[in-house]
Amino acid sequence: MNLQSSQYLSALKLKDQLLNQTKKPLNQPNPNMGLTFQEILAKTTQSTAEVKFSKHAANRLIDRGLSLSENQIERLNEGTAKASLKGIKDSLVIVDQMAFIVNIPNNTVVTAMSGREASENVFTNIDGAVII
Repeated sequence: MNLQSSQYLSALKLKDQLLNQTKKPLNQPNPNMGLTFQEILAKTTQSTAEVKFSKHAANRLIDRGLSLSENQIERLNEGTAKASLKGIKDSLVIVDQMAFIVNIPNNTVVTAMSGREASENVFTNIDGAVII
């Protein structure tokens, strides 16, 4: 059997092929070097830090006569970010006397209620809560 004309590579040819490949430098600078995981996570989620309100949640705010100040929206965003850092998927976020159910991966408020509507103190389908 003639190895040179065979479709299989000899060990020497394979070695030469592997050694002659262009190699990527291993010491490329990493812009995130020296940052903690939480800092990197916060950096990547900064652009989506503002919560959105679903149509249902917006209707609930109107129906229940609830309005949010700039400070309360900021605190709702803060609570959502804290829930995200803890790995919560669906969270109850309480700001002052208002309760919000927030889908954390989508950064979306699913529903909202005042303290009166939340008086039963029973919330379902959540896996965490943040009180701000």
